[in-house]
Amino acid sequence: MFLYLSKLLPLFFYPLGLACISLVVALVMLWKRPHIAAGAIALALVLLLCCSNAWISQSLVRSLEWQNIPPNPIPNADAIVVLGGATKSASPPRPGVDLSEQGDRIIYAAQLYRQQKAPIIILSGGRIDWRGGGASESADMADILTSIGIPADVIIQEPDSLNTYENAVNVRKILQSRNISRVLLVTSAMHMPRSLKIFQRQDIEAIATPTDFLISENEVQELGSSPKAAILNLLPDTNNLHQFTNALKEYIGLFVYSLRGWL
Repeated sequence: MFLYLSKLLPLFFYPLGLACISLVVALVMLWKRPHIAAGAIALALVLLLCCSNAWISQSLVRSLEWQNIPPNPIPNADAIVVLGGATKSASPPRPGVDLSEQGDRIIYAAQLYRQQKAPIIILSGGRIDWRGGGASESADMADILTSIGIPADVIIQEPDSLNTYENAVNVRKILQSRNISRVLLVTSAMHMPRSLKIFQRQDIEAIATPTDFLISENEVQELGSSPKAAILNLLPDTNNLHQFTNALKEYIGLFVYSLRGWL
């Protein structure tokens, strides 16, 4: 139930969800209380305009992503831990497993392995049945890794976790069974602050090794590189709204996980 509610309830706090609620209120109040209706419409408009412009969106994303800049050089560890969310299941008409937007996690893990940063790769992630079912995310990630030449015998799958907290709890059991103490934690840069705190709370010596950065120094410089760019970046854009929503999701996750004592 917690898993279902954790996916459902935050939808009403995201910009699009709040805007929809405001418009429903406006529709209900339109004839009897036009002033309230006008206010609700104005709120929906402000939400969408503010949360879908690049200035605000990139600022919120950057506040998460730049918390854990990867060390240079990356230190060696006993294992590479990759968190799920990087694949799309092999459901028709897909010819096989596809990489999602977060697929950089898998490619980066393969690069770290080939750089001999760690001798094994632990893939952590199940699959929520009401999201399409199919093979676990860990199995999908293993398929991708073996298809690009990573030996199957260096891959360990953890197919049961359905959220980041379960990732950490289940991976800890694997680490304890193999006397592993130090890991490179690979996940998206935006997801890293929450993931790192959860793993550390489980007494895992995790080194933040983020990838999938959405905001780079170039993107920041381009925002106000010229008057035209500054104005254009104020205009609504669906990609900015998507990034803002994902960043807000992480902050909500940090708050909820903190309340549950998982951080």
